[in-house]
Amino acid sequence: MAISKIKPFQVEQWMDAYETNTKHNIAETCAASVSIDDLYGFAGEKPGRIFQYGKKLLYGDIRGSDKLRSNIGDLYSAKGASNLSVENILITSGAISANFLVLYTLISKGDHVICHHPTYQQLYSVPASLGGEVDLWRAKPEKKWQLDIKDLKKLITPSTKLIIINNPQNPTGAIVPKSTLEQLVKLAKENGIFILSDEVYQPLFHSVDSNDSELPPSILSMGYDRAIGIGSMSKAYALAGLRVGWIASRSRDLIDTFAKTRDYTTICVSAIDDQVAAFATSHPCVDNLLARNIELAKTNLPIIDKFVQDHKDNCDWVKPVAGTTAFIRFSRDEKPVNDAELCRLVHEKKGILMVPGNLCFGDGVDFQGYVRAGYVCETQVLEDGLKEMTDFMRESFAQVPLA
Repeated sequence: MAISKIKPFQVEQWMDAYETNTKHNIAETCAASVSIDDLYGFAGEKPGRIFQYGKKLLYGDIRGSDKLRSNIGDLYSAKGASNLSVENILITSGAISANFLVLYTLISKGDHVICHHPTYQQLYSVPASLGGEVDLWRAKPEKKWQLDIKDLKKLITPSTKLIIINNPQNPTGAIVPKSTLEQLVKLAKENGIFILSDEVYQPLFHSVDSNDSELPPSILSMGYDRAIGIGSMSKAYALAGLRVGWIASRSRDLIDTFAKTRDYTTICVSAIDDQVAAFATSHPCVDNLLARNIELAKTNLPIIDKFVQDHKDNCDWVKPVAGTTAFIRFSRDEKPVNDAELCRLVHEKKGILMVPGNLCFGDGVDFQGYVRAGYVCETQVLEDGLKEMTDFMRESFAQVPLA
């Protein structure tokens, strides 16, 4: 009996099927997770207490505690989006909830949506399920996964209501540079279009110089009231277990509107999660936490790069510059392999978890042979997984069918 009004969420179903019974998880998209003890270590000599043990476990603050929202506002200020107050931020149960609330609130039947691609499937499947007409703004490997503003101009119609970007991009690890963001905002302003920027991997710009003029700021630094930023404690902050994300906008009216929608899905996030997130986003804890995660990315990227170079007859990629993920193409005799079968065989024979690109990002059409790998896991996890992958390439890669 067909009852679902939305396409299966392929990447989440893949992870659900394999994640709990794998030996070497190099599909994880979060920076290697940290513990409460780790947070105390990051917080300096006199960290104070994370939990108020005497506080009654009532419902938490509906929109998130002032402390947490104030800390998040400070994080945006550090990225150029000054004067972001607690009223400009709404706490949600992870970024996945934040994205859904924005899309459910803004999109109705007949609205036109343009979405950066490839990206997290939620960002284009949800608006389509709401009756939106979705076009994909395609980034291409031959252009190093960079978006072309000329392509965007061709996609905009009188009914275009929302443009969605993912910056840094999952799965490629590419960025949307500042100059492209400026052109995007100019176009959106001219046409009265909302912008949703999923920024859960900011500020993990591990391979972009901090003085580079093209270093992407948050979309909220661009001075556009119809811009919406999405953040999370999961990816860049290595605290996926908290299930804390947020919606941010310079428009308090927009935040109020999203809060009215949120009333139907979430009373509040866990008060305990809110306390931990507030501690983690306080100084110096947040500075040391982010420094640890960026250093981990810098340590691990050469390891996976060596694997690609060692197998250059069968692997190629556009080397990622930010975030935690890499999009690697596997081929044989210059023809792409069946990436889903590759990932199934690798899991079966070596206990390695990776994500098939054609299935999970290409809707069965695009990105044949591509595999998404997460490389900002614990270094030993990555080394062990790639050692087993090297053995698989020697022993069993020839068995993988072509696409």
